[in-house]
Amino acid sequence: MSMRQSISILVLILLLVPVAVAEDLPTFADVTVEAGIRAKHSYGDFDLSNIVEGTGSGAMFFDYDNDGWLDIYLPNGCWHKDVSDNRGRRLRGRLTNTLYRNNGDGRFTDVTKQAKVGDKGFGYGCSAADFDADGDLDLYVCNYGPNVFYHNNGDGTFTDISKDSGLADARWSLAAPWFDYDGDGDLDVYVANYLEYDRGKFRSFYAAAGYPGPLSYSGQPDALYRNNGDGTFTDVTKEAGIYQPNGRAMSATVTDLNNDGLLDLYIPNDAMENYYFRNLGDGTFANEGLEMGLAFGEGGQGVSSMGPAVGDVDRDEWIDIYVPDMGYGCLLMNRKEFFEDRTASTNLAVVCGQYTGWGGILFDYDCDGHIDVFVGNGNAHHEYTEEDVLMRNDGTGKFIDVAVKSGPYFREKYVGRGATYGDYDNDGDLDLLVANLNAIPRLLRNDGGNRNHWLMVDVRLAGGKSHALGARVTVTSGQLVQIQDAIPVRGYLSQGDPRCHFGLGQATQAETVEIRWPDGTTTVLKDVKANQVLKVVQPSESKES
Repeated sequence: MSMRQSISILVLILLLVPVAVAEDLPTFADVTVEAGIRAKHSYGDFDLSNIVEGTGSGAMFFDYDNDGWLDIYLPNGCWHKDVSDNRGRRLRGRLTNTLYRNNGDGRFTDVTKQAKVGDKGFGYGCSAADFDADGDLDLYVCNYGPNVFYHNNGDGTFTDISKDSGLADARWSLAAPWFDYDGDGDLDVYVANYLEYDRGKFRSFYAAAGYPGPLSYSGQPDALYRNNGDGTFTDVTKEAGIYQPNGRAMSATVTDLNNDGLLDLYIPNDAMENYYFRNLGDGTFANEGLEMGLAFGEGGQGVSSMGPAVGDVDRDEWIDIYVPDMGYGCLLMNRKEFFEDRTASTNLAVVCGQYTGWGGILFDYDCDGHIDVFVGNGNAHHEYTEEDVLMRNDGTGKFIDVAVKSGPYFREKYVGRGATYGDYDNDGDLDLLVANLNAIPRLLRNDGGNRNHWLMVDVRLAGGKSHALGARVTVTSGQLVQIQDAIPVRGYLSQGDPRCHFGLGQATQAETVEIRWPDGTTTVLKDVKANQVLKVVQPSESKES
């Protein structure tokens, strides 16, 4: 056979072989440097030597100045006499939390000093809510030691009202979701508390672990604080029936899990059972985690559960839960009467099982109408780095690993902790903010998610000033029905965009957008155009519309 004949045959074979068409998937660009994010997290020491240092921090997107652009708040550690080694003493008093104002041009400005929110405590989680209904988001910081609560003055500054408000919880707090648990019209707060650290007295541990784990310490009770409506709060934990003296909460979130119009509590705990408190509607809750299959993960084990992400993964109009942990993580699918573990069958276990998961996010990153999964990973006891996970929902009940196709960031490694989401550049797709232990957080811009159509719904209480926390938004486009509860405190120690985001795929409109307001009344809008931020204000008169 001549050379010419061989080449001709080879060309013919290549023409006959199907060529794989490259997927036109969005990518995430690491824009941390160009955005001006420079605040490096520190655990207040130079040696990672205990559980207080290793727990890390979260991050928050919130619009503190009401200019329509999401700002960023980052808790930080500190040198603490109960926790830190003497060699780290030169860090004493030098570490603070950081507030970045969004300039609206892709860049952020450090306004911590001007805003007076540079707390120097050992910070972990943070949340923001308009507790006094004056139209400005107030800021709550969870610390090892007294928590800090800042009142937003509405002029770009905050005032510390921690002691006067009654929210200076002195325990080790990690997260604090806001919601109106008793239906009286103002926002209450649930504070998730972790361990009772012993200042390093307990030293009996496996050396390779680096330091003692959570079961080496006593747990602590969480706290539910009722808003008294006069700027103060009262601890009603026992009164509400949710007092658990030995919990080890790693985070907490709020959502309506049984579709009864009431907001329930879900609290993942470390190395023990998780709590699901069903809201009974009379100011009390019932602990039904065991009966509902929400107490344990990974075949019934009490695993090291981290932050809970919630969303309707299979689009059956029931909220599901994803909880990362030090093993495979847990995707708990809501079957109405119980929750089914679908971690392995959806392909999440085979990918996530090789990492130590912390910051889990359920979000529709490509706006195709199906919820995808992001997980920030990092070793728990050492500063050993790991890659993060991005799994795309293919709409058939499976998740596909697309990290390698989603930008150079996913080839880097960090010691990840908290993570959150938000459309910081207002282009219609959700961006990511990942907090890393002892490192600068990473701001990841979503490039291409808005090639599909989208809709963001900003629900506001009557008057339009305050977010309608706890409202449920239902969006129908064709055969696809999507639900989301307006509760932005989700995942590990973090808070995301308070606006409800929906991917619409190829649909150019939503046939209906229905809002079930916190008081149970509803508003229905028809034929809503895609690709907009839709602000919906609750009618002043409390009636069906």
